[in-house]
Amino acid sequence: MFSAILIEKGEAGQTAAVTSLDEAQLPAGDVDIEVEYSTLNYKDALAITASSPVVRKFPMVPGIDLAGVVTDSTHADWKKGDRVVLNGWGVGETHWGGLSQRARLNGDWLVPLPAVFTARQAMAIGTAGYTAGLCVDALLSHGVTPEQGEVLVTGATGGVGSVAVALLAKAGFTVAAATGKASEADYLRQLGATTVIDRADLSGPGKPMQKERWAGVVDSVGSHTLANACAQTRYRGTVAACGLAQGMDFPASVAPFILRGVSLLGIDSVMAPAKPRLAAWERLARDLDVSALELIAEEITLADAVEAARRLLDGKVRGRIVVDVNR
Repeated sequence: MFSAILIEKGEAGQTAAVTSLDEAQLPAGDVDIEVEYSTLNYKDALAITASSPVVRKFPMVPGIDLAGVVTDSTHADWKKGDRVVLNGWGVGETHWGGLSQRARLNGDWLVPLPAVFTARQAMAIGTAGYTAGLCVDALLSHGVTPEQGEVLVTGATGGVGSVAVALLAKAGFTVAAATGKASEADYLRQLGATTVIDRADLSGPGKPMQKERWAGVVDSVGSHTLANACAQTRYRGTVAACGLAQGMDFPASVAPFILRGVSLLGIDSVMAPAKPRLAAWERLARDLDVSALELIAEEITLADAVEAARRLLDGKVRGRIVVDVNR
């Protein structure tokens, strides 16, 4: 038997609670994992609180991330004792996820846990940090360099934003961090931000073309924020878009793209193939200061996760939430 958060749906609606389960209930898969740590992401919070139809079938164990040890495998790439990380692939939506002491997964979804990270540190990074790694890789591969000017990170106190600020600063960029939490300015500067700006400067309707400022952008917000970031991006600059905290809409014009040659890159972390996943984790292992993770991460127990999901949706969480599933 093992403990997990189980989301169930009945005539009275949806419930989510820590439940005792039998390993025989685990879904199909070719790798069994003893989970050490998981995380609580925005998508997990939506699933647990039923704020959005994230869960596609019931019952469901949420948790789009996990780190742990292989206990059994029929997959050619993995053997007992291997340390692994899982991000995305619909886990926690269509396949039981990481907010559990046990998991059974498709081995093709796994990547090796980088030796420089503990399982807890890997989950302090999680999908949010891995997505930030994908964004930074995308900017660099598109030719953005520190010499070209400032890089903007929106939603900077969130999980993606926090890691993006740290990675970009490590890569030598001058980073401007946009946040609605003025009290977190010192936190962002500790991560490496040079400038902290009010998200209100970006979150309202703006002109299609604005004063050029950003050589690159990592945006996890969407809507007017993304539109304004594009309108302020410098000639031949690049914007990596990975989130929708403000909204899924994009109230913009084509002007920045056809008059300034701005590139807008969509960053998908859920179904990304193995090569960019491994590259993102290699960047994190190489460039992320492990001490920054202590600033970014808050640790909770499995029993705390349901309440923490509500705090996360209420905007009362900074950085990342790491879940010790074994306490």
